[in-house]
Amino acid sequence: MENERLCLDCQEPLKGRADKKFCNDLCRNNYNNRLKSETNNLVRRINGILRKNRNILVELNPVEKASVHKDKLLTKGFNFKYFTSVYTTKNGHKYFFCYEYGYCPIENDFYILVIKKNSAQPFHS
Repeated sequence: MENERLCLDCQEPLKGRADKKFCNDLCRNNYNNRLKSETNNLVRRINGILRKNRNILVELNPVEKASVHKDKLLTKGFNFKYFTSVYTTKNGHKYFFCYEYGYCPIENDFYILVIKKNSAQPFHS
């Protein structure tokens, strides 16, 4: 007896072409949406953290540069594990960026220097 082929979504027996994987378009869409949602949820969660970090930096930096106590960022829910890029200056200082807003630990990591990167000018510090 030949192995019965089943729909990848609903597990109903398939009829027709030998390479058929789904009963119909609905099952094909359900299957593909389920696959995409698993990876999209992770990306959506990380983007949410990055967006929150950026919003906190925007709020605490009304001008182009500000010094903020680290506890203030933590109180607002800032997550130091997530950033979009790192820039190391010639002096070895590391700036962690959440999009165009960056921060650099200063004064024994108790304070954070928050900056906004101006895309028209190269980064200096």
